[in-house]
Amino acid sequence: MVSVANQLNQTLNQQVLAILERCNHINHLKQLQSFLTTLGQSQTNFYAFKLVRFCTLKLSNLTYARVIFDHLTTPNTYLYTAMITAYASEPVHASSAFSLYRDMVRRGQPQPNHFIYPHVLKSCPDVLESRGTKMVHTQIVISGFEQYPVVETALVNSYSRSGNDIGIARKLFDEMSDRNVVSWTAMISGYTRVGDIKNAASLFESMPDRDVPAWNSVIAGCTQNGLFSDAISFFRRMGMEVSDNIRPNQVTLVCALSAIGHTGMLQLGKVIHGYVYRNGLDLDSFILNALIDMYGKCGSLKEARRVFDRNSKKRLTSWNSMINSFALHGQSENSICVFEEMMRCQDHNIRPDGVTFISLLNACTHGGLVEQGRAYFKLMTKTYRIEPQIEHYGCLVDLLGRAGRFEEALEVVKGMKIEPDEVVWGSLLNGCKIYGRTDFAEFAVKKLIEIDPNNGGYGIMLANIYGELGKWDEVRKVRKMLKDRNAYKTPGCSWIEVDKQVHQFHSLDKTHPRTEEIYDALESMVALH
Repeated sequence: MVSVANQLNQTLNQQVLAILERCNHINHLKQLQSFLTTLGQSQTNFYAFKLVRFCTLKLSNLTYARVIFDHLTTPNTYLYTAMITAYASEPVHASSAFSLYRDMVRRGQPQPNHFIYPHVLKSCPDVLESRGTKMVHTQIVISGFEQYPVVETALVNSYSRSGNDIGIARKLFDEMSDRNVVSWTAMISGYTRVGDIKNAASLFESMPDRDVPAWNSVIAGCTQNGLFSDAISFFRRMGMEVSDNIRPNQVTLVCALSAIGHTGMLQLGKVIHGYVYRNGLDLDSFILNALIDMYGKCGSLKEARRVFDRNSKKRLTSWNSMINSFALHGQSENSICVFEEMMRCQDHNIRPDGVTFISLLNACTHGGLVEQGRAYFKLMTKTYRIEPQIEHYGCLVDLLGRAGRFEEALEVVKGMKIEPDEVVWGSLLNGCKIYGRTDFAEFAVKKLIEIDPNNGGYGIMLANIYGELGKWDEVRKVRKMLKDRNAYKTPGCSWIEVDKQVHQFHSLDKTHPRTEEIYDALESMVALH
């Protein structure tokens, strides 16, 4: 009898699995569920697990998966793991993952296994930040899973995502019994998140083995923290170590192109473009957007437009990149034309966002199109219901200030729903410099100094305005104020590429090994004029 029962169960299992394979709609799944109910199998964890997994993986229907789960009397560990994993894989559902785990812990049954904790920890930073991680960490220790490599790595990653706990993450990392490339990369990424590139790079150099995600973590970290030359150096090193296992992927190329765009290294950008073409990556929308942005920032607008036109499935990011590229180089009419082309686009999913209007307002500023800029600001707020951010206000104030319409600019500032920052006041100050309006300039500088008392650049600008007007007493007062405050001025910085090597220069910097030759050349150029 036992043998016959086992055979029947095996036959049923095979039938259910075969039906699941053919399911492609939620209604098919419901019919199968009804069939299992008539057989009295609806509370069987085996079948429930198969249904939940089918919902989450094939149908991407978390809502119905949860309905199945909630109707179970005693869901087992595997069902909890399946639901928590599905929730944790989507950031918008992180709170559901964490609350389901807490429900599991409160019930006391079933007990979590070590597979569940990486997914729970993944959801912690989105819910309770470090408090959630510490709470789960306590449960891990109680359960005896703290020595499992996958759990240790998840803990390192979770703590490192909270900037205040990077020290705890490093302590756990140093105590790990078996550090693999994933745990090394998690720690490196943690350092880059908090801007500690020095420790990130040091750890990267200490890695016994590196894979593509490890390279990506340090390249992306440098790019995100404004260390573009370092990002490019790491990218070039990665290129020298290319093998079957180490080849730049989408993330690598997008980060490298971003760094190249900021440094203006057009030739290297073209080399990457060639790599993209040869490896059949020229249909990837993220890479195409990065190429448009890179060419635009490097001033190669024709090439940017060529890449843009070849993209048959343009996303909003592509349109924004092209609009911004023209705006950056003062080609206001072309920038506006691209926007109007986007508005005529038949794809109804393409709607302008806040980034679009920042680029448009910048285009209007460069072209002196005051009324058109005001119209776009109104279009953004009234038609598209986009709440203006500080960048939008800064662009509008800059537009009005450059046109000498200071009273209107001040009205915009007074009407802001958010506190003006240095971008807004700095925009007004730039206009004051153009028109020599010391009254508004003095007012703007005082606001800027309140925001950043140690930045002497604002005071120097005001002193220069007074100097141009011959108000030397006022110049002395401003310079005394700067001296008393011990204010600093952020030095200017520029890059230049010569023979595939990037040289970085700061204002009044004399640390370059060929400083004397550089200054001799500069003096010769000045003498010619």
